[in-house]
Amino acid sequence: MVLAGGAARRLGGADKPGVRVGGRALLDRVLAACAGARATVVVADPRPTARPVTWAREEPPGGGPLAALAAGLRHTTAPYVVVLSADLPFLDAATVRRLTAHLAAGTADGALLTDADGRDQPLVAVYRAGSVRRVLADLAGAADPTDLAGLPVRRLTGALELTRVPGAAASFDCDTWDDIAIARARIREHGHVLDEWITAAKDELGLDLDVDTTVLLDLARDAAHGVARPAAPLTTFLVGYAAALNGGGPEAVAEAARRATALALRWAEESSAPGPDRETGTAGAAGTDAVPEAAPRTRPDA
Repeated sequence: MVLAGGAARRLGGADKPGVRVGGRALLDRVLAACAGARATVVVADPRPTARPVTWAREEPPGGGPLAALAAGLRHTTAPYVVVLSADLPFLDAATVRRLTAHLAAGTADGALLTDADGRDQPLVAVYRAGSVRRVLADLAGAADPTDLAGLPVRRLTGALELTRVPGAAASFDCDTWDDIAIARARIREHGHVLDEWITAAKDELGLDLDVDTTVLLDLARDAAHGVARPAAPLTTFLVGYAAALNGGGPEAVAEAARRATALALRWAEESSAPGPDRETGTAGAAGTDAVPEAAPRTRPDA
């Protein structure tokens, strides 16, 4: 469940879930981290997203995280609920799995991340849905079980037994434009930029495909060194096209890359292998040194 309906006041009211970091909207980045969920609910006004979701809205709109949480819970019967804000550029699937594993291994009501300063991040967490429903019902009261607007999220976490899991990077959220600038700079650091670019390109092209990028990079290197530098991008394009014609999927990509790599290596071997004239140091009639220009070069005024 992704809570994405906040006012983003510190961003001047900008559409924070739609702000792009590394070429992808913040909301899409969060959705990618929980792609393994059985169902995904986003509490916000509907918008285009990279993957299908169920939309919900708190009453009144902008009523705060507890009202949003209650609205989202009405759309699921799952025993565990991953609860996330929509502004987590570095959240990944491994962190979501780690939180879920901590919750499953114990008896706590939830497992949440703590940031670099040790502070709880209740919107980067996994909760037992039954425990959350119980506390929300107690907070709302019998008179109006939906009246949770304006209540702080600590009213929920203070009533639950929680397991805390350190996660400084994954819990980094973007509340200000300075935070956005920091996130955009980190995305482009050497250790992250390639994976970020590949993921963004797959989202943009509508591809759901995991391939061994090392194989493709090795192929590009061999084509560039053994043939010519422009051969690298053209060869990788051809590999992708060939894989698509053969049904797509990681196996088809791997097989096409293997064959293209073998060709590039054979090409390189031929260009470096010595011929008879090179071995003797002479230029025979058929040697490369004896091949004349196809036609003399002339100028109009010659």
